[in-house]
Amino acid sequence: MARTKEFDESEVLQKAVSLFWDKGYNGTSMQDLVEGLGISRSSLYDTFGDKHQLYIKALETYQKGYGSQMCALISEAPSAKEAMRALFDLIVNNLLDDQQRKGCFFVNAGVELGAYDQEVSSLICQNEQQLEQTFLKVIHKGQETGEIDQRKDPQALARFLSNTVKGLQVSVKSTTDKGFFEDVIRTALITLD
Repeated sequence: MARTKEFDESEVLQKAVSLFWDKGYNGTSMQDLVEGLGISRSSLYDTFGDKHQLYIKALETYQKGYGSQMCALISEAPSAKEAMRALFDLIVNNLLDDQQRKGCFFVNAGVELGAYDQEVSSLICQNEQQLEQTFLKVIHKGQETGEIDQRKDPQALARFLSNTVKGLQVSVKSTTDKGFFEDVIRTALITLD
């Protein structure tokens, strides 16, 4: 008879996100995972596979949660420009609220493993496409309502805004000056006019 799990998988995955985000993939040992997740080594292997498989699942968990937040913001915003502002505010507030200044879990993963780990690279590409598509959706909505200049290439704008977000996610490692982030956001939003 199979034993029932004595832990909540989604809770353990959230803990794994925190551990990997804090220490990186290479800096997180199996012992760190066993201690930090609060489960036995055998339970870890039986449920999540090896360290790499757990890391992939942690990235997927992070992506789903963040993607859901962005979609909710877009659907609740009364206008395209307010949706854009809300997206940037969400991203910057999450970055600045983090006392450890860890930056973005996905950007960190890309820097650490993206060049040689195909699975991680693929997830990073999916995450970037998700952000770009989120911006593209808002831009199309804004062009339909006349808020955003219809002569501008929506794909180019979405790529620019997505790249701006990546820059902000890296910049938090060297500055927490709210004015710096406000200047970047304000300038990025001017490109929509």
